[in-house]
Amino acid sequence: MLFLIYAVLGVFAGIIAGLFGVGGGIIIVPVLIYSFGLLGFPAEHMVHMAIATSLACIVSTSLSSIYAHHKKGAVDWVLVSLMVPGIAIGSWLGGMTAVGIKGEHLQIIIGVFALYTAWKMWNKSKQEQVEKSLRWPLLVPVSTGIGWASAIFGIGGGSLTVPFLSSRGVQAQKAVACGAALGFPIALVGTLSFIYSGLAIEGLPEQSFGLVYWPAWVGIAVFSTLSARFGAQLAHKLSPQLLQRCFAGFLCLVGLNFMLSGIMASL
Repeated sequence: MLFLIYAVLGVFAGIIAGLFGVGGGIIIVPVLIYSFGLLGFPAEHMVHMAIATSLACIVSTSLSSIYAHHKKGAVDWVLVSLMVPGIAIGSWLGGMTAVGIKGEHLQIIIGVFALYTAWKMWNKSKQEQVEKSLRWPLLVPVSTGIGWASAIFGIGGGSLTVPFLSSRGVQAQKAVACGAALGFPIALVGTLSFIYSGLAIEGLPEQSFGLVYWPAWVGIAVFSTLSARFGAQLAHKLSPQLLQRCFAGFLCLVGLNFMLSGIMASL
């Protein structure tokens, strides 16, 4: 039954990943928290294991999504390469930081940010010139912050990267494609960081490696990888404005979900 849940979750996460350039962690993390609770995992480590496992799933999902967007010629590899160093550093630090933060507090914070970002994207009226805004001094701190926050919350970074690039004048499909490409280094480095942090923790389930629970990773990763290409193809069939509005609506649902989950867990 749990494997079926992981399989269905993987399909939805893959479609969302390809469509919006996110890693799918926004959906994966809450469901994993619920399933880990059913399995009786230690409460103090349950949220952190869900985040770590989500990042591990995003490693494979992002590759499929990247390939589909690259075939459409939408990935700006120069821009991606400028952001990768900061993304990698931030992701490692984020994984190390997350272990010391209560899971319910993480959920509330990312929920508030997602709602704010959704509002900004929905009301965005005009774009700035890319050449005037996407420069190295800006990209280094921003990409480091994106990597740090993404690793903490177990997301691929698209929920942060796409709104940032859109605010700098990057066309919607191109922003989604770059968000998908940057999801891979975020997920890979973040996963390694959580594995390293979890090796010293006692009392974790037998089938976990560090803080990553591999049975869940297998079920989700296989099906999300297969469905990510479909989401990416759909993204290129929508108008930029419609895609941006859809992304804003998606972030709104995500924000409400994380906020409510965090509040309920802290009661």
